[in-house]
Amino acid sequence: MSGLKTPSGRLKRDVIPGFGLSMGVTLTMLSLIVLIPLASVPLVLKDYSLSEFWRVVTDRQTIATYKVSFSCAAAAAVINVFFGVLLAWVLTRYKFPGRRILDGLIELPFALPTAVAGVALTTLYSERGWIGYLFSKIGVKISYTTTGITIAMIFIGIPFVVRSIQPVLENLDPQYEEAAATLGASRARIFTSVVVPEILPAALTGFALAFARAIGEYGSVVFIAGNIPYRTQITPLMIMNKLEQFNYPAAASIALVMIVFSFLVLFGVNILQSKISEISRGS
Repeated sequence: MSGLKTPSGRLKRDVIPGFGLSMGVTLTMLSLIVLIPLASVPLVLKDYSLSEFWRVVTDRQTIATYKVSFSCAAAAAVINVFFGVLLAWVLTRYKFPGRRILDGLIELPFALPTAVAGVALTTLYSERGWIGYLFSKIGVKISYTTTGITIAMIFIGIPFVVRSIQPVLENLDPQYEEAAATLGASRARIFTSVVVPEILPAALTGFALAFARAIGEYGSVVFIAGNIPYRTQITPLMIMNKLEQFNYPAAASIALVMIVFSFLVLFGVNILQSKISEISRGS
């Protein structure tokens, strides 16, 4: 095993063999796939003045798309956390016929092309669709509203939450729950006091992933959202409109706002996870 000599003359061994090569390959791939493409967005704005940038990102129609995308993504992520915990609990704690099939269906949104998902959701929830028709009878419209957008975002985000929480529940030692039960704790108390603290960091991860995926989703949302300015126009659609007009700096400006906001959300969630883990270890 290779290593370096410390000032005292002792040989300091590497943590694992081949660490330098592995780290180099990892950083290279990360740069080529993530960092360089993201860095190219500000480069498009090199000839764009700050006033022009500010005018584009604070345009009234653009701000309306922020509100639609962020509010619907946040609502979808919260709903996904609730139902994701429920689905993960059922899949890990109960044995029933068809459980493996249900477990496989969780990842269906990953496998489906986004356009196919968008067409399927629009067909179901339009006023002539199977589900949309029933709601239209009581005066509730789903397609071409923020409700439809939220449903589409729930569809594409639920696998992130389930797959984040499921491994934690599988590795959770049932002895803790049994000990709480022997002490007289109710099922609700056991869940809130024993299970929730263990799955909370994973739930936050699932929330962040589902939220980030939702605000950037285009294919599965655009069909059911329509393109109604100030009402159902999402930010990715606004970026596409700018690209179709060959206004690349304007598209890059809006994209940069989305990148920064997504990074801040993920960064904030990571900090919150660290705090929760420190509190759990301290207790």
